[in-house]
Amino acid sequence: MKQLEHQSLSVVEPESPPRAIDPVCGMKVDPERARGGSCEHAGTTYYFCNPKCRARFAAEPAKYLAPKPAAAATAHAPRATDAESAKSAQSSLIYLCPMDPDVRSDKPGACPKCGMALEPAEPTLTADSSELDAMSRRFAVACALTLPLFALAMGSMLLPHPATTLLSARTRGVLEFILATPVCMWAGFPFFERAIASLKNRSTNMFTLIGLGVSAAYVYSVVALCAPSLFPSALRGEHGEIGLYFEAAAVIVSLVLLGQVLELRARARTSSAIRRLLELTPETARRLDEHGEERDVPLAEIRVGDRLRVRPGAKVPVDGSILDGESHLEEALITGEPAPVHKHPGDRLIGGTVNGTGSLIMRADKVGSDTLLARIVSLVSEAQRSRAPIQKLVDRVAALFVPSVIAIALVAFVVWFAWGPEPRFAHGLINAVAVLIVACPCALGLATPMSILVASGKGANHGVLFKNAEALERLAQVDTLVLDKTGTLTEGKPRLVSLIARSSVDERTLLHAAASLELRSEHPLGKALVEAARERGIALIEPSAFESVTGQGIRGKVGAQRISLGNARLIATEQLELGELEQRAAELERRDATVVYVAVAAEVVGLCVIADPIKSNAAREVHALQAAGLRVLMLTGDAPHAANAVAAELGLDEVIAGVMPEQKAELIARFQKDGHVVAMAGDGINDAPALARADVGIAMGTGADIAIESASITLLGGELGGIRRARTLSRLTLKNIEQNLFFAFAYNALGLPIAAGVLYPFFGLFLSPMIAAAAMSLSSLSVIANALRLQRARL
Repeated sequence: MKQLEHQSLSVVEPESPPRAIDPVCGMKVDPERARGGSCEHAGTTYYFCNPKCRARFAAEPAKYLAPKPAAAATAHAPRATDAESAKSAQSSLIYLCPMDPDVRSDKPGACPKCGMALEPAEPTLTADSSELDAMSRRFAVACALTLPLFALAMGSMLLPHPATTLLSARTRGVLEFILATPVCMWAGFPFFERAIASLKNRSTNMFTLIGLGVSAAYVYSVVALCAPSLFPSALRGEHGEIGLYFEAAAVIVSLVLLGQVLELRARARTSSAIRRLLELTPETARRLDEHGEERDVPLAEIRVGDRLRVRPGAKVPVDGSILDGESHLEEALITGEPAPVHKHPGDRLIGGTVNGTGSLIMRADKVGSDTLLARIVSLVSEAQRSRAPIQKLVDRVAALFVPSVIAIALVAFVVWFAWGPEPRFAHGLINAVAVLIVACPCALGLATPMSILVASGKGANHGVLFKNAEALERLAQVDTLVLDKTGTLTEGKPRLVSLIARSSVDERTLLHAAASLELRSEHPLGKALVEAARERGIALIEPSAFESVTGQGIRGKVGAQRISLGNARLIATEQLELGELEQRAAELERRDATVVYVAVAAEVVGLCVIADPIKSNAAREVHALQAAGLRVLMLTGDAPHAANAVAAELGLDEVIAGVMPEQKAELIARFQKDGHVVAMAGDGINDAPALARADVGIAMGTGADIAIESASITLLGGELGGIRRARTLSRLTLKNIEQNLFFAFAYNALGLPIAAGVLYPFFGLFLSPMIAAAAMSLSSLSVIANALRLQRARL
């Protein structure tokens, strides 16, 4: 790896004059040739790539000089000055190869191994279109010169015969040279640059073949035009002329440029998912100081523990918890849940979600790269750059492919030169060039990475985050799914599931009395009662004479009534009669529900039944996973009777209960030893060892951070439907990769012999280098188009 790093630093980009960074779009700009001019702010001069960037900067300089809300943003460092920010932006960027992430450089340029344009390691809000813009300009110039060149060279076929005699063969040759030279020398310069780099680094690639093919056709034509006497009569045509192939070289360059432009556009589309996530983060937050005064500050200045105001309709700036206020928040883009979620004091807030009509005061708990949104962006970015195991096969083939193609081209040239028709040398050269061009392995190189790029973005849009490409591929092979109970199959927190009141008391009155008394309690069961009352719109009143009885419950007054609330021990202590409620309570406790007895004025008036409810869609999703051929079982640390009750409701036949965290990992290993490919889904700290041990660990995004870090897939919404969507996407992606590889291999298997001239003895046909270049571009486009189909897949 160190060797690759050294190569990338020394080969990627030649020495160039010092450049500035456009603060609006992030492009490098030569100060002496800045198309957008310059603008001075706070004693520093900034340069711009175009006038639009300068106008946007002049209107809001602070907006573009503040640190961008990227995944790697560090909110803990002191804010730099404007000049320091610009300097840091220039020096801290790291660029990676999209095909081989081990290649790293501190400059933009081309990968010395594959020739692809390097991309920034950290995702940014503004897409870097410099490579696409440069290739588009070169393509436009190449087309403008190649079209008349093609018409001139093919004049005898395109124009009436008298028109072709207006210019002598020598004059046409000079005009062809004038038109072709800018195309080959300027428009095609990046290809030659990358071809030379590949030879220096002993890593041949598609640009090696393109460089050899174009240079062979161009150099041969130049020599034939300038020194025709050097060629023997055997190489001349029937009228004594020597064939020129300037148009072939120019058309090849133009078509390859077209392929590069379309490929860069497709890669830009695959990054749109990350940019949509980055756009969720606001640029400022409204901070409250110790005196309660509010002020908008840049997001980079927010620290853990700061109190922030979230106004109605505003985005939540960072992860935190509500200190005061209630509201409904839209979390669809983060969790995938379409309905707004009601939040009140103590609830968790996720940065980037949108507040409803209520005003909130929150405490910042996680900032910068620690926020959920930043971690999502980082996971998606890393997954898009990772390599799937199937890519190893492609790498082995590619390592032998280019040298083999060069050998085939040489053999084709020798065969045509020795036994072909006149002019034999020209026919040999043209067929050798056609072999080099038609076999460019760009389609082979794009087959896997393009599918991974598209699938990672598609998953992020559906609340499914893949940590790497291996997880994306491996999930399709899973045959056993192990599910934790608490937080995975159930909601993971106690909730009021039912109220049982005596005939003399209605349920709202019962809940009002119990929840009002619990306002003074910090117990999780008490919070469940208070939350249930608020959801039902019941107005609560503060209790008086409050008393907590350790291990039993609480007592106090609500208004003028004396209330007792607790378990069976409290009822026994106060010597209260249960009557017909006793049998109901015993039945509920056998089903693992927690029963809270409510007594008013020394009379038990009802029961509050609290449990960890099964998720609303759990049964449906379990059945769907089983129908898809998966073996689904529950693995939990809970008591057997509780686990069996949940399993019976979900239709699960296999349950393993009462296991410790390390035993979960051992059981996963046992399944693997029996030949199963195992996925484990969980959300707690106790699930982390099993998640790490499984072939595919799936973390429910609502759970513990350590579970998310241990897993290879994270479901942001925390619901089981994400597992089905992830598996569907995994299988579609693997199928897509296999289709792409088929296209690439089939194309080369068919194109190589045709380019070498195998059809000539039978049909008198051989493949023109121009047709070979068009076919090569179409093969790459077929792979790109097929990969982009994943964006429209139904999950």
